Amino acid sequence: MRVAEEIETKLRAAFAPSTLEVVDESEAHRGHAGYQEGGQSHFRVRITAQAFGAMSRIARHRAVHDALGKELVGRIHALALQIEGESSPNT
Repeated sequence: MRVAEEIETKLRAAFAPSTLEVVDESEAHRGHAGYQEGGQSHFRVRITAQAFGAMSRIARHRAVHDALGKELVGRIHALALQIEGESSPNT
């Protein structure tokens, strides 16, 4: 399984997001630190979920890292996160 697919699978399972976009930006970093041939090193994630609604920015980032797990995060050189909370339907 490609890293982007692993990221998407883990985040969907953990947060049931209303929006989720995982983009492999590795090719844009060719020649930079952490680049590896074939990509799979630099990612941008945009996610929106109710679970993030009451969390601070730092708590959101920690929650995503926890959901991905140390092993997967350790294989990624760069992970840019855009995390949004959404209000619950009852509020």
